[in-house]
Amino acid sequence: MAKSSDWLAPALSYIPQWLSYQMRQSEQVGCSLAIAHRGKLLVDVAFGHADIHTGDALTPRHRFRVASHSKSFAAAGILKLREQGRLKLDEPVGLYVKGLHRGIATATIAQVLTHTAGIFRDGVESPYWEGRAPFSNEKQLRRDLKLPPAIEASTRLKYSNHGYGLAGLVIEAITGERYATWLTREILKPAGLSETTPDMPLPRGAKLAQGHSAKMLLGRRLLFAGDQSTHALAPATGVVSTAADLVRFFGQLAPNAKKSILSPSSRREMVRAQWRDTYSPLDIGYGLGTMSGSVAGWDWFGHAGGFQGYLTRTAVVPAKEIAISLLTNALDGTPQVWLDGALHILARFCAEGAPTARTRDWSGRWWSSWGATDFVPMGEKVLLAVPAMPLPFLKVPELTVLGRDRARIAQSGAFGNFGEPVQRIRDKRGRVREMRVASARMLSERALAHELTARFRS
Repeated sequence: MAKSSDWLAPALSYIPQWLSYQMRQSEQVGCSLAIAHRGKLLVDVAFGHADIHTGDALTPRHRFRVASHSKSFAAAGILKLREQGRLKLDEPVGLYVKGLHRGIATATIAQVLTHTAGIFRDGVESPYWEGRAPFSNEKQLRRDLKLPPAIEASTRLKYSNHGYGLAGLVIEAITGERYATWLTREILKPAGLSETTPDMPLPRGAKLAQGHSAKMLLGRRLLFAGDQSTHALAPATGVVSTAADLVRFFGQLAPNAKKSILSPSSRREMVRAQWRDTYSPLDIGYGLGTMSGSVAGWDWFGHAGGFQGYLTRTAVVPAKEIAISLLTNALDGTPQVWLDGALHILARFCAEGAPTARTRDWSGRWWSSWGATDFVPMGEKVLLAVPAMPLPFLKVPELTVLGRDRARIAQSGAFGNFGEPVQRIRDKRGRVREMRVASARMLSERALAHELTARFRS
């Protein structure tokens, strides 16, 4: 295990290189990535387009509908009110919100926040998720909350957007203010979030990344404007933000964060897994408005979001003081896969350490007709990474450097070239022009493209 954080800089350098390849390969519309360490923003980049119809390039300042990330903001608001002595988590929601079905009214605030109140997910109908109708207003939400819960409380984790709409009504009942007004003043501004709003509309001058449909159905993408208000469901799905603001906010929720809008005890309570999704193929837990799990041996908490045209995910690894957020603006985006891939990359660099003087210049992307290979130095090794894969370092060949331009494949699978030589071939100016990996030649992208088009018909 690397003893310092020297490994972090080369890891943060490689992640955007890998992600840009993933974007190009998958023909995704756009992706925004931010990574922070100890509260300091170190990566803030964007790839692709904000709108494929206009060709507008996506920038880190474009905002996204981050959907269920909103639940973490609402839960933080509830915990802030608890710290002020204005509510208790074990109090029934019916103490503050009247007119509820008795089965819902007796559920505690904690049960609502942990999705264990048994409340139905989206009411009787949810046409707003398909863009067929506006999101529910307060009258419609209250009408649905007169219905009985779907299951008995505290029997299992059961996700509920209406439950978080109810949490918003609790905040409004206690504060006497509109949810968006109170949340902006008491949570967003103290957290230093200048690019986040509880819902639409955006401030003057702010730009929204347009949402897009998946490509599969029509063979082309349709545009989802993404500018609709979510009304009474804003606490569940309304927030509009950037990747940079999300790592600022979620990083402050870590129990070991140096600066936060909440006390350490509130943060510990908020991010610990209080219930697990026993039916999920992934080991996912839920706390007070936060999801949690483990990737590459690293425990994380955060949240994910899905809105018409947008898929997003954020994770914090408290043990490494790292927060990462990845936002996409198409319904076939893969933020879950890509964020896991980024965490695997970070974990491998952490385990191996920064490149040494012997290995550090053995880097670069080289091509054969089979695809690209990334030479990635770390510690005393050079990995032959596969940028086309979601986990580019998983069981890939490893090189031991023997000299300026000589190396040996010191580790690989049985069907690879274990034990064989690797050589860098230079031109007359001393620049590396190709890589010889065992018996294979690997060229620059430009050189290989020229060779293939000269030799083969299109």
